Amino acid sequence: MKHKYRITFNSPVVLGFAAVCFIAMIANYVTRSVSNRVLFMTYHSSLTSPMTYVRLFTHVFGHSGWEHFIGNMSYILLLGPMLEEKYGSKRIGQIIVITAFVTGVINYVFFGNIALCGASGICFAFILLSSFTGFREGEIPLTVILVAVIFLGQQIYEGIVVQDNISNMAHVIGGIVGGVIGFSLNKIHPN
Repeated sequence: MKHKYRITFNSPVVLGFAAVCFIAMIANYVTRSVSNRVLFMTYHSSLTSPMTYVRLFTHVFGHSGWEHFIGNMSYILLLGPMLEEKYGSKRIGQIIVITAFVTGVINYVFFGNIALCGASGICFAFILLSSFTGFREGEIPLTVILVAVIFLGQQIYEGIVVQDNISNMAHVIGGIVGGVIGFSLNKIHPN
């Protein structure tokens, strides 16, 4: 008997998010970075401009280049479906929105001279959140501690020592958001 295989749309929120990021990447390329500046990048702009508030959420769709895009989508497409299956599409959508907003606001308030663009905060939220998948009430998995120390420690170190065009703040804040949400969700609904 032959088995028929079909492609399934297994993770609608994660796949939808990746598709919007891809479209934003194409738009950025076609408009020669204008779309990123207008829609997909948050920076210190006037509080009277409605776009300031829109960009607090939409900055996660834009990426500075293909390498940035591919790096982020690799993590999101690897971890996202597992997380969406465990927590549900609605919850993963909420995590993306919360992470975008928190990283956008912190960047706006504390880093006024830095523009923020990309889904790195979402990646780090997913990384920390995924380490909670085996969580049981009354336990802290060693993997959570190791992931936090390795990933967040590296980002804090690089944020202090390395001078590059990477927002380590977004990585750290995204990781913290993912860790807090992972702990909260699993404390409420453990395996």
